[in-house]
This record gives sequence, C-alpha cells and structure tokens, in this order.
Amino acid sequence: MNEKPSDRPDQDSPLDAIAGELENVIYNQLPSLVEIYQHLHAHPELAGQEANTSALLAGELKACGYQVAEGIGRYRNENWPGYGVIGVLRNGEGPTVLIRGDMDALPVEEKTGLSYASKARGINRQGAEVAVMHACGHDVHVASLIGAARVLAGMKDSWRGTVVVVGQPAEEGTGGAVAMLEDGAYRHCPRPDYALALHTTLQLPAGTVGYVPGDFMSSLTEVEVVVRGVGSHGSAPELGKDPIVMAAHLVLALQTVVSREKEAFQPAVLTVGTIHGGSASNVIPEEVQLMLSIRTYDDELRDRILVSVERMAKGLAFAAGLPDHKAPSVRVTNFQPPNYNDPALTERIAAAMKRTMGEERVVRNKPVMVSEDFGAWGLGGEIPTCMFWLGGADPLLFERKKAAGEKMPSLHSPHFAPVPEPTLAGGVKALVSAVVELLGTPMPPTV
Repeated sequence: MNEKPSDRPDQDSPLDAIAGELENVIYNQLPSLVEIYQHLHAHPELAGQEANTSALLAGELKACGYQVAEGIGRYRNENWPGYGVIGVLRNGEGPTVLIRGDMDALPVEEKTGLSYASKARGINRQGAEVAVMHACGHDVHVASLIGAARVLAGMKDSWRGTVVVVGQPAEEGTGGAVAMLEDGAYRHCPRPDYALALHTTLQLPAGTVGYVPGDFMSSLTEVEVVVRGVGSHGSAPELGKDPIVMAAHLVLALQTVVSREKEAFQPAVLTVGTIHGGSASNVIPEEVQLMLSIRTYDDELRDRILVSVERMAKGLAFAAGLPDHKAPSVRVTNFQPPNYNDPALTERIAAAMKRTMGEERVVRNKPVMVSEDFGAWGLGGEIPTCMFWLGGADPLLFERKKAAGEKMPSLHSPHFAPVPEPTLAGGVKALVSAVVELLGTPMPPTV
C-alpha cells in the first residue's frame, strides 16, 4: 500500500513553518475574541432562537472573505426559522474541511458571579419564561470558530483547498444538525472530506485539548412514556386504577434493564428524568407522563432497551387489570447518533496539535456517555469526523481542586465558567492546527 506523505504525522509539516506566526496572530486576535465571547455569554439565546448569535457569526465570516449562506435549518414541523450559518472559503485545489460550532444556550440560571454573567430571560418551547445561560460552552465554540476563520483567511499561503465554517443552532436536544442537513446544508458548500468540532470542558485546564480515537460520545434516545389509569377520588382508590403507583413501579423496574438485561461490558445508561401526574392530593389522575433518556454506543443494544421499556410498561398495566385501550404509550421523541471519531483522522490531528501546542497539552481521554449531535455531519460514517475536548478550567484552580480530590463544575452547571483568554487561544490554535494539517502542503524533508 502506498502511503501519501501527508498521511505521515512524523514528517516535516507545514505547521512547523507557521508555528511562530500562528502564536503571534492568535495573540493579536485575543482581545477582540474575548470581547465577542463575553458579549455572547452575556446575551445567550435558546435553541431555535439564535437570531443575534447567527447574525454576529455571519457578519464576522463575511468580513474576512467567506461566502456566507444564512437561514439554514428551518425546524421540522414547526414555525421556527432556520438560524444555521455556513461560510465557505476556497483557496485553490485540495480537500474540503468542515469546522462546526454550536450556538444555542440552556434554560439555566447563571450563578458564576462573573461581571459579564447572563441575566437573560427567554421563552422555552413550552411557552414558559426561563433564565438562559451558556452553561455548555457554546459561546466559546462560536468565538473559537470566528478566531479560526480569521486566522485561516489571513494565512492562505499555508494551505490549499476549501474551509467550511458551520454555525449550528439547536444542538441541545432539538436536532439542529439534522435540521440543517435536511434543509440542504451540503448544497451550500462542497461536501467535506473531513468534519471537525471541539467541545469545551472544565475537566481539563485551559490551553489543553483531549482526544479520543473511536467511540467518543454515546447516542441519545429520548423517550416519552404515558402511563394510563382510571381516575377516582383519593378516598376511594378501589374505584380507580392509580397510574402514579404504576409509574412508581415502572421507575424501579426500569433500573433492572441496564443491570440485568445486557452484557456487563456494554456501556448503557437509562435515566428517568421527569415524571408528571396529578393535580391535587385527593384526586387519582387519569395518566402520568415520564421522560426517559437512553444512552448507548450500540444501535442494537439501544433497540433492545426500547423493547424492554415498552414490555415493562405494558406488563405493569396488565398486572393492574387495565383493558387494552388503556395500555401505556411509548414514543421516541428525539435521537442523536453517537459521535465516533475516525481513528486515523483523530491520531493525525492530535499529532498536529502536539506540534503547535506541545506534547503535554494534548492528552488522550476516555469515551463518555454524554451526547452531541455533531456526529450527524458525518452522514452515518460516509465522512470521517473528529470532535475533541477543549480545556477551559483556570489552571491554578484546576490543580488545587485536583489536589483536594474535588471536581470542577460540569457541563450544564450554573457555575460553568471557562477562563476566557487561554481557553480561546487554545481553541483557535487547535482548530487552525487541524485544518492546516489536513489542507497544508507538506514541506520537503530537510537535508
């Protein structure tokens, strides 16, 4: 098998020639990027409502010469506009690399105490007013995307091909990636040869990245279960069939699916996240709604778990003596595919990042059971993809907590607060390093 020179990470690389320049360019960009980041953090927008964030990203891409398409990803079966953004920068013949950042925030009330902390309020999909916060680092993702887009536009002598920058709405459980793809995202740009993304975490110090070849993040299947009963007065339960009691039994029964119905070495998580039923202490209601999440790496295992959920729900209804027309319903409401990092691609860009960031700042991590819809951009494995962790923790605070056996705030925590400068510098450097590695022309070996 003939190996292309550009596939060998140990050879001379175009990154070697630009390493010093890259450092200076990023340093000069940092004040502007921090300002953008703090603005985004203070003005978060919920999934499907990213009007201002997408406009900011589109304006920045246009300013540095990208061909920009906006309004992509009109949400299926709803009257939400599409806020997806795609920027394309062509620079001669070569591969196409897509770099994606998500833009939406969460219904979380911020408790960081930062001077630029969010005080924003929004209306969620159920029509309720909620506090809104960037508690998952999507503000870092957008700012890093802008920084990388600027740097790549200014260093076109170091790469050949096409860069595609994607600003994606509605990552948080609402299918933004699929919505953009179904709305023709790949008609607005060349189909990529590689797709890349980063994700912020406070479980690594700022200025570092973590990579995972192969399985990276699990799939997510969200399920609604409606347990039906027969309503009655609370004083006469014998006249009804209590769905609250059935739902309680179901919650306990579901705990055995993972512990007793799969092989021990198959990772899976089943969580009952919400349970709603009843309106008064003296009324037995007609039904109870449960919302579940199922996480696996294996589609066949996921399907078996879904069968078990339905079997247990219907079995409890049968045991309670309910007629067939009162059988519970089990409905999948959302699915995100797993994130599988192409091993060869992942090792290649990890080696590239080690060249520019240093060996000690690029660390190998383990797979996790959180979920992200970035995997959809790979079209079921047709396009090699890689997502990597971007450290965002204050390094001194990280080491103090590590020494004390404590953890930094997790994703979706109201205390989630990346330290801006080193986090953004790391994000831009990592993205640019990966793109130049994939699009750069290898330097001839020195004699």
